[in-house]
Amino acid sequence: MYKIAAVGDSDSVMGFAALGLSVFECDDGEAAKTLVRRLAENGFAVIYITEYLASFIMPVIEQYADSPTPAIILIPGVKGNTGEGIENVRRSVVKAVGSDIIFNK
Repeated sequence: MYKIAAVGDSDSVMGFAALGLSVFECDDGEAAKTLVRRLAENGFAVIYITEYLASFIMPVIEQYADSPTPAIILIPGVKGNTGEGIENVRRSVVKAVGSDIIFNK
């Protein structure tokens, strides 16, 4: 059975525990690299990670971009929204459809 995780600072991810997700508090980029790799190796199919924390580990996240699991999804956190999460959605739509049908500029 696949699992779902939320990774980030406490204030940003604790609400996910109420939904039954596994919550991992992390504020350090180096620790986040190790944590994401460990989660990927241990059957987590979806990993939500705050945009702020993801900004420190983009090379690790990109390693899993073409893999079916885990799906690593960037979410805004209390430390701010970088816009990278929505940009990832846009890139995925363009890749799947061949055109920017949602964010047509």
